[in-house]
Amino acid sequence: MSWSYKDREHAGHVLADELSKESFKTEPLVLAVPNGGLAVALPIAESLDAALDIIIVRKLQIPFNPEAGFGALTSLGTMMLNRDLVARLGLSDADIQSVRTRTEKQIESRKEAYDGLVGLYFPDNKDVILVDDGLASGYTMLAAITSVRESNPRSITVAAPTASASATKRVSGLVDKLVCPQVGSGFVFAVADAYENWYDVPDNEVIDSLRAYRARSYL
Repeated sequence: MSWSYKDREHAGHVLADELSKESFKTEPLVLAVPNGGLAVALPIAESLDAALDIIIVRKLQIPFNPEAGFGALTSLGTMMLNRDLVARLGLSDADIQSVRTRTEKQIESRKEAYDGLVGLYFPDNKDVILVDDGLASGYTMLAAITSVRESNPRSITVAAPTASASATKRVSGLVDKLVCPQVGSGFVFAVADAYENWYDVPDNEVIDSLRAYRARSYL
């Protein structure tokens, strides 16, 4: 099997090279979607000498298949639903609200785990770069885009090392720029397949990495 990236850090360097060709009129703000997006975002922020922050987005889990999702919810309350999937699954408004309530608790728990590290920078009138380690359905990133858009950024760029063709189609029309070196063309797509070394990133790794970056850069 041929992998596109050794790991998330390598993927971040590839994206950083691509983004270095862009002309940002303001100092960019890099917003990572944790947990996996932060390791990708670090080389980008370092390359651009940019501020780095986190936007918390959680998948809305299908009740009988929690590995899959029917949408996403952000820490700012923005919810994005895959309405076609919701209809096919026969989920009621009560089902959606129940999952939303559970997801809100997960988000609050994650915010507490990040110990005040989230939301130190504001997207208003800034060139924002949203980063994740990959886009499967794209709904997590759509929720992040919608949430950031409410803060009136100057521009929004999405950077992801790999994405499904359907995700790129959903995302590209809603942002100023989409940077994605690898777009899957097959029926089956998994973000992990682009990486030689893949693992679930724990909260403590996110916290330590973000604190270290800010200690040597901004805060």
